[in-house]
Amino acid sequence: MRMEKLPYERIRNLRIDADLSQKQVAEYLHVSQNTYSQYEIGVLRFPLEAAARLAELFGTSIDYLVGLTDERKPYPRKKK
Repeated sequence: MRMEKLPYERIRNLRIDADLSQKQVAEYLHVSQNTYSQYEIGVLRFPLEAAARLAELFGTSIDYLVGLTDERKPYPRKKK
């Protein structure tokens, strides 16, 4: 049983809460399932572009994804 907290456990939890598979999120990010899996467990650091896409997908902020805040609600988005 794994006891230590994963560095990017929040993206895993958000993915599970959204009922998405690693493969589905990997396809959304245009990476392999293995690459995405390594993002979740902290073996690979995800690029800023991937972090921004994940924040959009899960309706949160990058700060929340990486544990800088516990506020899940995103900041107001810039109007396009």
